[in-house]
Amino acid sequence: MEGVLRPVTVVGGALIVTLVVGWLADHVLRRIDARHPETPLWDLLRRCRLPLQVVLCTALLRGSFRSAGVLPDHEDAVGQVLTLVLIGSCAWLLVRVAVAIVEASYARYAARAADAAKVRRVRTQVTLIQRVVTAAVCVVAVAAMLLTFPAMRTAGVSVLASAGLIGIVAGVAAQSTLANLFAGLQIAFGDIVRIGDTVVVDGEWGRVEEITLTYLVVTTWDERRITMPVSYFTSRPFENWSRSNPRMTGTVFLHLDHSTPIDLMRERLHEILQGLPEWDGRSWSLVVTDTTPSTIQVRALVTAKDADDIWALRCVVRERLIEWLRREHPYALPRINTAPAPGLEQAPDRRQAPPTSEDIGPGPGTT
Repeated sequence: MEGVLRPVTVVGGALIVTLVVGWLADHVLRRIDARHPETPLWDLLRRCRLPLQVVLCTALLRGSFRSAGVLPDHEDAVGQVLTLVLIGSCAWLLVRVAVAIVEASYARYAARAADAAKVRRVRTQVTLIQRVVTAAVCVVAVAAMLLTFPAMRTAGVSVLASAGLIGIVAGVAAQSTLANLFAGLQIAFGDIVRIGDTVVVDGEWGRVEEITLTYLVVTTWDERRITMPVSYFTSRPFENWSRSNPRMTGTVFLHLDHSTPIDLMRERLHEILQGLPEWDGRSWSLVVTDTTPSTIQVRALVTAKDADDIWALRCVVRERLIEWLRREHPYALPRINTAPAPGLEQAPDRRQAPPTSEDIGPGPGTT
């Protein structure tokens, strides 16, 4: 009977202690978060409840399973499994705590910052820092797990002896991966491109949706995703429309007839802009930039606070100007002229026809 009650008591006691400690920790964090709502750290730390319970339960079982007589014929195997679970759960808890601290710091900075460009830069750095910390913790955890096996300790000497050769081979074989890795760090801390930036790459316009240590995802205007290696942005030119300031200047080109009333059209453009919320009021103009034998090229210049507004503003200005010309001045729209030039029918015909006998009249000596 004792051989049954002792394992049940040890395992049940470990589970009860785990549940009670987890509930207490969550209750304390909830109360602290209610008292300090301006600090998001306490609410984020509540995500650590599950890994904390796994760590606590595994640690209690690891320290008491031998005295409890749980599977006495397989004590070494049980101890090894509990050790591996303890290492993995500790790494899980550490990653959750690190992510909570980093996200809380970013949230407080974003709430106070007024510059959207700086907020995007910090967000990009925070995202990459989280990935680096997670990767480092996972590598250390896997190494610690491997070192718990006696065979791995024996092989450690030979592994260290061949580390130089392996490093050279890995560097040659994975030079593209390493280049992307360092490019990702350069993007994070060099402020080249940030999450949320409006960019044009390979003729495609879109926004940066995700940045990792090896690749970058751009969401285009038609909701396609373009995945590119981060080394592209450190080795090739690209357009960043929100690098330091998202404000933009846009142009609308119209090909019109030479008789277009430019002054009236300029006044109409100003009236249109004053009624549009997309126009930021910084600048506007309307000028004739070119002429051809059949048309003139008119350029309307407008400004907006970002790329989305400048696109909408250009479309509305183009539509309303064309509608105004069609309704008020249809003669200003381009057309192919098939009528003769004015005054051509009144011009004298200067071509000389050969004279006739009547034109010459009688010659000398005739009667």
